Amino acid sequence: MYDELAERRSGSEREILLSLAAAERRHQAHWVELLGDDVGKPVRADFRTRMLGVLAKRFGSVFVLALMQRAEARSPYETDDDATEAMAADERIHGEVVRALAARGRSRLSGTFRAAVFGANDGLVSNLALVLGMSATGVSNTVVLASGVAGLLAGALSMGAGEYVSVRSQRELLAASTPDPQASTAVPKLDVDANELALVYRARGMSEEEAEARARDVFSGLSSSTSAIRVVPSARPGDTEGDSSDGVGAAGGVDANLDEHEEIGTAWQASISSFLFFASGAVVPVIPYLFGLTGLVAVAVAAGLVGIALLGTGAVVGLLSGASPLKRAVRQLAIGFGAAAATYLLGLVFGATLG
Repeated sequence: MYDELAERRSGSEREILLSLAAAERRHQAHWVELLGDDVGKPVRADFRTRMLGVLAKRFGSVFVLALMQRAEARSPYETDDDATEAMAADERIHGEVVRALAARGRSRLSGTFRAAVFGANDGLVSNLALVLGMSATGVSNTVVLASGVAGLLAGALSMGAGEYVSVRSQRELLAASTPDPQASTAVPKLDVDANELALVYRARGMSEEEAEARARDVFSGLSSSTSAIRVVPSARPGDTEGDSSDGVGAAGGVDANLDEHEEIGTAWQASISSFLFFASGAVVPVIPYLFGLTGLVAVAVAAGLVGIALLGTGAVVGLLSGASPLKRAVRQLAIGFGAAAATYLLGLVFGATLG
């Protein structure tokens, strides 16, 4: 599987995956040597492993890396008397390597994925609750259907607009805290004796001694021919004085990629994802009413369809987070059905009161 993943990667990621594959071959050689003449013919991998191999070959995505992370975590070597301590340690470290590789993809996905999952689940739960609550009051099938469609449209538009404003506001707030790259042009003109530059590092969390030392290092590296220097925003306590990547250096001009806030996603991506996934989720509880089902039959079908969808979204979240898909699926189902059941009971109460 590592070989298949490596085929779809390049650069350092490919080298890392090939190194993991080589380590697994060392483990294979250990078992072959231990078994000796009893090694027998190669046994076909189980269904789970074969599916992972197919996914790795076809997609090579963060989903496969997340599954590989879980596979490494399930290694039995720590309790296997025939496995060496080094092999058990290898497997634990392999899990961390895969976790780090998957983290890159998770970071790229997290902004849009968060909006998509939130939108889909909100659509499923809120519209199921609305449809069940209306149905419990005893109104006609037409009214329930109209309420469900209205809830779908209103909710999707509201979610899309809300996500756009939320993400845009968050990015603007973070951008306001990002150091101004144009400030680097003022550094050569500073009074060396007053050393205002040290205040920047102190404001970023450095101690007074560390800040003074870093500022002196910057000034000592300046030359009369330097027209612009780079201010990198991540000067932190404990950084070494000579590490120009964490402070102010005299090379390369202004860094144009200070902080893209990639994990948040863009406002439009989040908005569109939220709109579409809310609508796709909200249409599910309306389906039985579209086909003319009424009463408890419609309620049961709507709840069943939503339950399947909630299990699916919960499992996907579990896979991507490297956690148990089953636990996340059951948790999602319990939360969704809990909210829908409460609304249905309220609908029964209001229906009896109105009646």
